[in-house]
Formats: sequence, structure tokens, C-alpha cells
Amino acid sequence: MTDWDDAYQNGKYISGGDAYLGMWKATSATFRESLPEARRNIGVAYGPHPREVFDLFLPKAPPKGVVIFIHGGYWQSLDHQLWSHLAAGPMAHGWAVAMPGYPLCPEVSIAGITQSMVQAVAVIGNKIAGDIIISGHSAGGHLTARMACDDIPLPHAHRVRRYVSISGVHDLRPLTRTGLNEALKLTMASAAAESPALKTPREGVHLLAWVGEEERPEFLRQNSLLGNIWRGAFAQTGCMQAKGHHHFNVVGDLAEAKSPLTKAVIA
Repeated sequence: MTDWDDAYQNGKYISGGDAYLGMWKATSATFRESLPEARRNIGVAYGPHPREVFDLFLPKAPPKGVVIFIHGGYWQSLDHQLWSHLAAGPMAHGWAVAMPGYPLCPEVSIAGITQSMVQAVAVIGNKIAGDIIISGHSAGGHLTARMACDDIPLPHAHRVRRYVSISGVHDLRPLTRTGLNEALKLTMASAAAESPALKTPREGVHLLAWVGEEERPEFLRQNSLLGNIWRGAFAQTGCMQAKGHHHFNVVGDLAEAKSPLTKAVIA
């Protein structure tokens, strides 16, 4: 690998990639507005930072449990409200869906974001009974896997049915050689300390690593990396490459009740 910046570029390799942000924003706003107020709790605080809030979407009947979806944006951009529409798939099967935001780099470190997610899981788990499923896309996939590591004292860990990392970055060390690191400020040591692939999974972890078949080669490598390493550490792991999907549309299947991704998340 000679160009690590290119390895982590997604938009320029996706036809119409510039249109996705606007599409997600509009679709998510429509989804939120379509729900009765009793089924949407917006901006629930889980910590003191203004971005330490989550949105909670409830199914029509008492929920079976809660799917926690962690958004991406390379830990330095985007917002949890871009993804509200993805709650539709799990909700159709009777699950509540919580979508936490978090402080961004460089205001905080990735390690700080990890701790924000621990607190989010604690508060969400206190609010919704039943099983917990933790999932996330891209940087959110990293944070999902991070919650499964045995050095994280995760509240409600015994209730987590599975972790689903979608297009996750599981070894952060390559990012030290990219322009992204201007905001991330990773050293090799801090990158290793926050890399799930270099950690041991908590006992009994069930992990699914899911990626689009048409994603950049580095994302395909990162996807198989975690599943293979953690299988050797006695976690139950699965790796899936979704045909016809790239980094932007792979996560969109969560909005569909009958999609393979939604079924895998809630299985």
C-alpha cells in the first residue's frame, strides 16, 4: 500500500456519491415526522456534552429489546439524525431503536468517544428492557466492536445478544498515515489501544462483520480481519460481503424489514 489516503476514500469511487448526504437528511427527517410523538423521543441526554444525546424510536407494541445504532463519519463528522430512517427495519420486527450521537475529533479523542458510547449504552439499557443489539456503520462499526472488547466495562453486557459492525474500521493504525489524522491525532500507540482487532473479545461475544462487496479493498480487509482474529479468540463470528453494495448503500438495507441485513441484525 502506497496511498493510504486513497485506501480510505469512499465517495469518489461511488457513482453519485455526493448526493447521499442530502438524501439521508431528507429521508430521516420525513421518517421522524411520520411517527407519532409517543413513539419518538428526540435528544435524550446521556451525558453532559451537547452531542451526548440519543434519539429513541419505539415500535407499536412494547419492544422486544433495543437495537443501538452508532453512526459513522470517521469520528470527526456527521450526526446521528442523518440515519433515523434506518430504524424502520428493526422497528417492523418489534424492536426499539436508539441512535446516539457523540462528541467529535479533534475536540475529543477516539478513546473519549469510546467512553461516550459506554455511557450511552448504560443509559439506553436502563431505559429499555430486554435484549440489546449493538450495531454501527464505518466509524460506528469500530465503536460497535470496541463495546465488545474485554477491557471495556460495558454496562448491561450480559444483555447484548450480538454486535454487528457494518463496514467497520477495526485496526486504526493505517489511519496514522492519512490526512484524516489531522483531526484524529492518533499515534501508533493510541491507534493500537483503540483497535478492536488488537483486543480480546469479551467472553461469549457474538460478532457479525458485514461489508459491501463493492467497497474499497481496505474495507474488505478490515471486515475479514476482525472476524478471523476474534474467531481465534473463541468469539462467535461471521463475515458477510453483501453483493451489489458499496460503502454508502450497504447500511441503507436496515431501513427495510425484509432485507438480509435487518434479518441478520435481529436474528
